Amino acid sequence: MSKITKVVEAILLPILEKYNYELVDVEFKKEGKNHFLRVYIDKIGGITIDDCQIVSEELSTKLDELDPIPYSYFLEVSSPGLDRPLVKDRDFIRHEGELVEVKLKEPINNTKLLEGQLIKKDGDILNLRVNDQLIQIPMSKVTKVKVALKF
Repeated sequence: MSKITKVVEAILLPILEKYNYELVDVEFKKEGKNHFLRVYIDKIGGITIDDCQIVSEELSTKLDELDPIPYSYFLEVSSPGLDRPLVKDRDFIRHEGELVEVKLKEPINNTKLLEGQLIKKDGDILNLRVNDQLIQIPMSKVTKVKVALKF
């Protein structure tokens, strides 16, 4: 994490706590000639445009006041989206019991893509129920885990 993202996170956390939002990620990137500060937030039930606007306005005011970023930048506040990977332990806890897709570095049962019910992430072991069979996968063999989208 860069110095800028650490400073922004410290400024942001009290704002998020006030509204019971969760910080998913903070990115500060240069794309072409422009810099972008991207903040991804979430809450139980999902984030709305109004939620993003509240955080954007309060964060923008604090950033203008403290001026911790020595560049011109565009601020974007958004939801992490439906395709968000599960990364942190709290992500796995929140989605226990749900159907997930797991991409693997090496095949298990001749496949690198498993779909099953997330039972639990226990330390470095992912417990998944696939076709009524419990499978334990070391996280070192996992590339990505995300909630399976069913339409």
